[in-house]
Amino acid sequence: MKSDSVKKGMQQAPHRSLFHALGMTEEEMEKPLIGIVSSYNEIVPGHMNLDKITNAVKMGVAMAGGNPVMVPAIAVCDGIAMGHIGMKYSLATRDLVADSTECLATAHAFDALVMIPNCDKNVPGLLMAAARVNVPTVFVSGGPMLAGRVHGHRTSLSSMFEAVGAYSAGKMTEEEVKEYEQSACPTCGSCSGMYTANSMNCLTEVLGMGLRGNGTIPAVYSDRIKLAKHAGMAVMDMLEKNIRPRDIMNERSFRNALVMDMALGCSTNSMLHLPAVAHEAGVELNLEIANEISAKTPNLCHLAPAGPTYIEDLHEAGGIYAVMNEISKLGLLDLDCMTVTGKTVGENIKGCVNRDPQVIRTVENPYSNTGGIAILKGNLAPDSAVVKRSAVAPEMLQHEGPARVFDCEEDAIDAIKGGKIVAGDVVVIRYEGPKGGPGMREMLNPTSAIAGMGLGSSVALITDGRFSGASRGASIGHACPEAAVGGPIALVEEGDIISIDIDKCRLDVLVSDEEMAARKEKWQPRKPQVTTGYLARYAAMAAPASRGAILEL
Repeated sequence: MKSDSVKKGMQQAPHRSLFHALGMTEEEMEKPLIGIVSSYNEIVPGHMNLDKITNAVKMGVAMAGGNPVMVPAIAVCDGIAMGHIGMKYSLATRDLVADSTECLATAHAFDALVMIPNCDKNVPGLLMAAARVNVPTVFVSGGPMLAGRVHGHRTSLSSMFEAVGAYSAGKMTEEEVKEYEQSACPTCGSCSGMYTANSMNCLTEVLGMGLRGNGTIPAVYSDRIKLAKHAGMAVMDMLEKNIRPRDIMNERSFRNALVMDMALGCSTNSMLHLPAVAHEAGVELNLEIANEISAKTPNLCHLAPAGPTYIEDLHEAGGIYAVMNEISKLGLLDLDCMTVTGKTVGENIKGCVNRDPQVIRTVENPYSNTGGIAILKGNLAPDSAVVKRSAVAPEMLQHEGPARVFDCEEDAIDAIKGGKIVAGDVVVIRYEGPKGGPGMREMLNPTSAIAGMGLGSSVALITDGRFSGASRGASIGHACPEAAVGGPIALVEEGDIISIDIDKCRLDVLVSDEEMAARKEKWQPRKPQVTTGYLARYAAMAAPASRGAILEL
C-alpha cells in the first residue's frame, strides 16, 4: 500500500504519532488510507449539501474496509462571481484545485481517492488532479438543482439573468424580477440546466470516472446519498483491482466524451476542460477532431438554455447511460473502455432504456444531424473559436453585420442596456482571454441582456473570453489567438463587417489581408490589467484557449 510509507516500520513511528493525534486507532491504521476530497462550503449552492455526500462516501468506504479521511478542495460559484472582478478568478481556480489536491494527496500518501465536486471549474480541476496522482479514484458530484417555477413555467439561473435584461428593456417590472429572484433557484445543487457544472458532471460519467447517475440524480434526492455510499464502496473495489484514472481516461474515452458532448449539447466550456484534463492524463486532445465528430453525431438533447427541459428531466428519461445507449446504435462510442465500475462502457449501458423520447430524442429523430458544439475558424479566429450550435436560433446560423467593438465586458453591457445595440449588430468583446482578462471571464451578463431585450435572434456576440453554459444565442467564444497577444480580434474596428457561418464552421472579418497586416503593424499591446497576486502569475503562464488554457511551466 502507498500509505505504508507513512504508517509502517520504525522510521514511521513519528508519523503514526500524528495519526494518533487525530484520534485514529491502530485498527484504522491497518486499513487502506482513502482520501475523501470534499468541496463542501457554505457560499456555493451546489456545494452546501456536500457535507452529507461526504459522510455517505465515508460510510461506504468504511463498510468496504477502508479508512476514510476528509480533506478539502475550494470552489467558486460562477453565478455569484459573474459580472465583476470575481469572474477573473473562476477559470484560474481550476488549476488551484488541481495543484492543491495533488499536493494533499501525494504529501499524505493516500492509497485511493474519492472526489466530491459539483460546480464549474471544481469538477475539471479534480479530474486533472486525479490524472496526475493516478491512484484509484471515483467521482461523486453533489447533483443538479431542481428547476424553479414562476406562474407555472419552469425557470433556471439563465431565466434570472435574462429577466434583468428584460427589465432594462422595459419589458418587466421590478416586482416581476423580484418574483423570479425568489423562485429561479429553489434548491441546493448545480444550476438546473445543461450549464458547465452539469456538463462536466455528465461527461465525468461518460469518461468512466463516475457511477451511473453522477451527472443527473438531483441534489435533493435520497438516491444521491445512496450513490455516494456506492462510490465509497467502488473505490475499494478499484483499489483491490488496481484500476487507476489513467487506465480509464485515455484517447478512446476522451473521444467518447466528445461524442456525448455533441449529443447532449454541453456547455462550450467543455472545449476548455476536456483538453486540459486530457493533457494531465498524457493525451493530447486536438480540437480539430471536434467538427469531424460533430458531423457524425446527432444532437439528441435540448436542455436549458437550449430548450425547455432540465437535468431532472434527463434523469427521469434514463440519464446519461440512456443517451449513450441511444448513440451507440450508430457505432460512435468505444464500448470497450474501462470504467470505475470495473466493467466496460458497453457492459454498463447495456439495456439502459430511453424512457422519454421527448427529452432524449432517438437517433432517427434528432434535433439536428450534427452535434451541439461547433469549432469555427477563419481570418478572425485562425486557431479556433467555439459556439454552442444547439442554442443558436436557426436564423443566426448564418449572419453578417457590423462590428460593435468593446475592450471589456463592462463597456459592452453599458451599450447593450443603453439601447445602443440594434438588430443585425455583431458585438465584439476583446481583451478578455486567458492572458488579457486575465482569467477569461464568462460573458453571461451581456448574452443574457441581449436575449432579455429580445435581440437573441438578431445580434451575435464574439469574444476571446468565454460563455457560461447558461448563455444562448449566437455567442461565439474562445477566439484564438486572443487580443492580448495581437490576435486578429484585436485588429477589428468599429463598423467592420463580420461574417458568421456556423454550418460551414467559418468566422471572418470582411477586411483584406493587406489592411489587416497594416493594422497589425500599428497595434500596441494593451497594458496588463492585473500586475500582482495569483492572477498576474496566471496571466504569465496561461496557454491559449485552443489548448484548454492550461498553465505552462
